Amino acid sequence: MDLSAKPQETHLKSRAIRVATVAAAYADDVDKAGRFPREAIEEMKAVKLMGIMIPSELGGEGLSTSEIAEVCTIIGQACASSAMIFAMHQIKVSSLVSHGHEAEWHREFMRRVATEQLLLGSATTEAGIGGNMRNSICAIEVKDGRCYLEKDATVISYGIDCDAILITSRSHKDAASSDQVMTVFLKDQYTLERTQTWDTLGMRGTCSDGFIFKGEAPAEQILPQPFAEIAAQSMLASAHLLWSSLWYGIAVDAFARAQNFVRAAARKSPGTQPPGLVQLAEMSSQLQVVRANIVNGLQAFEAARKDQDRLSSMGFAVAMNNVKIASSEMILPIINQAMRICGILGYKNGTPYSLGRHLRDAHSAELMISNDRILANTSTMLLVHKQETGLLG
Repeated sequence: MDLSAKPQETHLKSRAIRVATVAAAYADDVDKAGRFPREAIEEMKAVKLMGIMIPSELGGEGLSTSEIAEVCTIIGQACASSAMIFAMHQIKVSSLVSHGHEAEWHREFMRRVATEQLLLGSATTEAGIGGNMRNSICAIEVKDGRCYLEKDATVISYGIDCDAILITSRSHKDAASSDQVMTVFLKDQYTLERTQTWDTLGMRGTCSDGFIFKGEAPAEQILPQPFAEIAAQSMLASAHLLWSSLWYGIAVDAFARAQNFVRAAARKSPGTQPPGLVQLAEMSSQLQVVRANIVNGLQAFEAARKDQDRLSSMGFAVAMNNVKIASSEMILPIINQAMRICGILGYKNGTPYSLGRHLRDAHSAELMISNDRILANTSTMLLVHKQETGLLG
């Protein structure tokens, strides 16, 4: 135990480890069957992790993004799908906390999330927009205090198993594609008709099927701020940071398996340098770079949240984009290095050194959100934004 840690930090870590222990026990089955990691999610709810970002006055714990990122890393070392579901839930909570705190319905909903440990899903993609969540074809209709929405959502992660969905659309039928809102729909306020199944290389337990979404709810469930503000000030930064944290967790576990392999080889041949030892040292240095990148990003986000202008600035957007690009592109070489160290025992399934699931899950990192799309957005901003030239800002 870290004696320098605060009691709250130690308590949070112990809860995360409980979830990770359960997640690890079912991770291979979740991956093989492509099923929802129900056991891990139930444990998250049992130890009350779903509302930890929600302010204490609304029944939550008011924890920071950095603390939640640590939970993502711990669970990511056990089951990437479970960690991804937790991260995506917290990304949705961040939007509520940052942009729904002044609306009474959303404040009450946050109380429900904390009290009932509700699992929040997301529907930001749509057929016909090419994966660009900052554009919508569908439009929400508001009439007599009610809102109505139909959306051909190409992906709704764990859509069947969540308790509510936060979904994007154009703000009205005549709005531009980028004039969007986000609306909360509770489970009994929508229907889902499956259109695509999630049979993928990795992240199989996220069960990110496609659906025709049809919902009706009170209009007060529309978040008051435009989605452009939600995306820029909370959602994208939270996504880049929490996803990066769980990807780091995947790489950390791959390193641990390679380290155990090298230690086992050293015990068999005492007095000699075991194969893979130098490569292990190289992996350690690469992991440190990934970790430093994420920690720096988390610190920048926590600082920017105190300054709305900075939070919406190009410089901040570039910095968050760079965190995601760097972490997603660095973890695959690390896991590949672990595979080379472990050899055939890392390549085979069912061994203490198996790395197939790690490698497959890690391939999702460059695709969520597409690195090419992020780089294109960043390059446009760099036409007018000056690159940082000093180490201290």
